[in-house]
Amino acid sequence: MNMRRSVLILLLFLLFILQGTVLPWLIPDIWQMRIIPNLVLVAILFVTVYHHRHTALLLGLSFGMLQDVVFYGRILGSHSFTMGLSAYLIGLIFQLPRAPLPLMMSVVLLGSLLADSMLFGIYTVFNLNQEPYSWALLNHMLPTMLVHFAIALLFYVPLRKQLELIKKEAAKEENA
Repeated sequence: MNMRRSVLILLLFLLFILQGTVLPWLIPDIWQMRIIPNLVLVAILFVTVYHHRHTALLLGLSFGMLQDVVFYGRILGSHSFTMGLSAYLIGLIFQLPRAPLPLMMSVVLLGSLLADSMLFGIYTVFNLNQEPYSWALLNHMLPTMLVHFAIALLFYVPLRKQLELIKKEAAKEENA
């Protein structure tokens, strides 16, 4: 594994720690139950567009499992499944090496909605959710999508540059 890929994994782990420690302090108390920011999911959606969907699938499965173990104990594997599958499906549709900002923001909004909808479906199947989808969409998914949009705007330039460097190093290794 080269140095850039190690930096990416370290960055995802740092984002995982930030979303569990700092973000709950920044979100007002009244919004704590509505907004559930997932910094790692946003970064993995960047990986699926600018790098490769298989890498994003593996990162989504592993960091989703880490979230299941550390943050959510109701069903083990639900976040792992939703993060991995949503990253892979988004990667099937939007694999563009030079995706412009508006397209990447659309990908983040769609990926966030897809992951939250799959999570809602899993909780409904296992009878852990009593609310209808429209209520969850208005009270949880849309506010979370807006937060993910703002986070994606912050991540766009540095994460895109990092992923382009990883792709260049991978191309050099293949040519050597």
